[in-house]
Amino acid sequence: MFKIQTLNKISPRGLALLPPERYEHASEIVNPDAILVRSQNMLDMELPASLRAIARAGAGVNNIPVQKCSERGIVVFNTPGANANAVKELVLAGLLLASRKVYQGITWAKSLAGKGDEVPQLVEKGKSNFEGPEIMGKKLGVIGLGATGVMVANAADALGMEVIGFDPFVSVDAAWRLSRTVRKALSIDHLLAESDYITLHVPLNDTTRGRINRDKFEVMKKGVRLLNFARAEIVNTDDLKEAIKKGIVAVYVTDFPTDDILSLDAVIPIPHLGASTPESEENCAMMAVSQLRDYLELGNITNSVNFPECVLPFSGTQRITIANKNIPNMIGQITPILAAEHINIADMLNKSRGDYAYNIIDIDGTLPEPVLKKLQAIDGVIMVRVINNPSNSVS
Repeated sequence: MFKIQTLNKISPRGLALLPPERYEHASEIVNPDAILVRSQNMLDMELPASLRAIARAGAGVNNIPVQKCSERGIVVFNTPGANANAVKELVLAGLLLASRKVYQGITWAKSLAGKGDEVPQLVEKGKSNFEGPEIMGKKLGVIGLGATGVMVANAADALGMEVIGFDPFVSVDAAWRLSRTVRKALSIDHLLAESDYITLHVPLNDTTRGRINRDKFEVMKKGVRLLNFARAEIVNTDDLKEAIKKGIVAVYVTDFPTDDILSLDAVIPIPHLGASTPESEENCAMMAVSQLRDYLELGNITNSVNFPECVLPFSGTQRITIANKNIPNMIGQITPILAAEHINIADMLNKSRGDYAYNIIDIDGTLPEPVLKKLQAIDGVIMVRVINNPSNSVS
């Protein structure tokens, strides 16, 4: 029986994928094997010794202590693409809000309450204050061509915008999904200099934190409209305020408002609604649970942020999974231990990512406890699990 702790309300459609005969889940649970989380801050949380995995029902993992998890062999999953359509739709709304002054116009129109029969005349007289350009024919720069960025680029292209994309790490799958009419920027500065609108779709990490700063604002066209549906910290807000004052940024639409920009007329603050749709919450929960089950039951890793993608069909009687530091001669230490005990390897897979590596080793027969302890004792090994093949009767 696997125990799953839920730190936030998780969609019932996701939890329904946990068969009750094999899984117990609750918000208060002792010694969980895994945690399902959305936005709750886990950075200062004491991680239980039993914990093997954390699945975030969403893309960002800045609320999870990823490095601490890596050091303990705890696999952290996210759900890239599960909420991409929800974010894409809000970005399209953001493009229109940035252009047509709909947000400001609605606020002003509501202020006319109580004017009685004067309202129609006041509306006609005041509407000229809220004129704004159409987006058709304008240049949109999309920084980050992951699941959301590609969908935004394609949708904007379909709306008649000229789209320029920049992502030095774009995947083959993303490239296949991207419309052929979306142009590739030679550099981020090339994109910034050409674009009338710029939308950000990159993860927050050490290389992207504060990436849109004074130097980048100086490259942009005067009067650019900037959209941030990625993370607040990607934009340096002090430099943003200066760029707004200079007229470089005409409008800043953000899904991550902070106190220091809320009073600025040029800022349209949205209260982090990017993934706030029932469809998105269901998709994220179902994807998170499916990945968690595949790991707990079979040892496979898909969409982890701290360990490599590692998926292998189960071909042996038992499966050994090993997380280790990515240092030389780890396989050279692991396999001789098995060979010395005459344990046949039916199949195996070794992958690395950054400072860490992960191994799946399918064996014929069963792994004796003394051999398990020898594997755990190898210098650099962080975690060892033994999983029985669910298709046979090994207990």
